[in-house]
Amino acid sequence: MCELGQVSRAGWYRQEAGPQPDRDLKLRDEIQKIALEWPAYGSRRITAELGRRKWTVNRKRVQRLMREDNLLCLRKRKFVVTTDSDHPLRVYPNLARQMTLTGVDQLWRADITYVRLEVEFVYLAVILDAYSRRVIGWDLDSTLEDSLTLAALRMALARRTVTPELVHHSDRGVQYASGDYTQLLKDHHIQISMSRKANPWDNAACESFMKTLKCEEVYRTEYRDQADARLRMGEFIEHIYNEKRLHSALDYRPPAEFERDLLTAQKKEAAARRLIA
Repeated sequence: MCELGQVSRAGWYRQEAGPQPDRDLKLRDEIQKIALEWPAYGSRRITAELGRRKWTVNRKRVQRLMREDNLLCLRKRKFVVTTDSDHPLRVYPNLARQMTLTGVDQLWRADITYVRLEVEFVYLAVILDAYSRRVIGWDLDSTLEDSLTLAALRMALARRTVTPELVHHSDRGVQYASGDYTQLLKDHHIQISMSRKANPWDNAACESFMKTLKCEEVYRTEYRDQADARLRMGEFIEHIYNEKRLHSALDYRPPAEFERDLLTAQKKEAAARRLIA
């Protein structure tokens, strides 16, 4: 019968069995949900997020399904530097290059970026903990005066513990070299570090955060005004980036979760040492 009908045996049996269910349907559905929630996630982060949701799946399979469903992450745009280092103020040596980090509050990194609204520009200053990648201080304003960076620094000081070895690293911009800013750091016995001239890679971790902010929040949102921008960016920084967004350098954990895990491990280690003693 197959020969007379000029069909293969396998084709005949498949026709008799009827259409087969898509074994990847539930997985595709979960990938779609993650992609909608995190449009800038590539296959690595989606695979990591699936693992956190109790799925056992390898990256190649995720890549294949994403390719078939045309789930491409957002393209990144070029980062615009806003540094003005042409000033007569003191420039400090780069201490961060020599550091080997073992915990939080050993190195803070600071940077500034701009955000274009409908009729004006506003500026965002942030401070990150270099070990956990967590944003610990930030401020948004329409000015590039050092009041912007001072507000971000005061937030970080209010939230964190200043350790004796703490180093604050930034570019050579006038906002970070100003007398008020450096004096506030000195008042808290924080060592000052600055990038080398014309070397943006010295503060690459902070610039990486700025790119993430632009691609995953700013380029996807139309802000009504400065108040709206502050509200939405604050939501992204505090509740999405710090608490939910997976970071490849943290074994695909959010910064806040990484810090909690670190604190738990430190407590267990301290308890073990007390038992031994």
